[in-house]
Amino acid sequence: MPLGNRLREQRARLGLNQQQLGQLVGASRQTISLIERGDYHPSVLLALRIARVFDLPLEEIFFLEGEDGNETKE
Repeated sequence: MPLGNRLREQRARLGLNQQQLGQLVGASRQTISLIERGDYHPSVLLALRIARVFDLPLEEIFFLEGEDGNETKE
């Protein structure tokens, strides 16, 4: 199952761009972009850093698509 995320929505909520989020979590803007598009799956460490920035549980940001009522990407 593909890994989905709500990264873009959470960034918008805090008014962060990809570069700013990358700086906060120790990743490049390109890495954040790839994660948002679903073309790259972050390490557990990076995913936890991202969740910490948003002050949310990991499952509120990352999820397995098609499980628990989450939409499957087409």
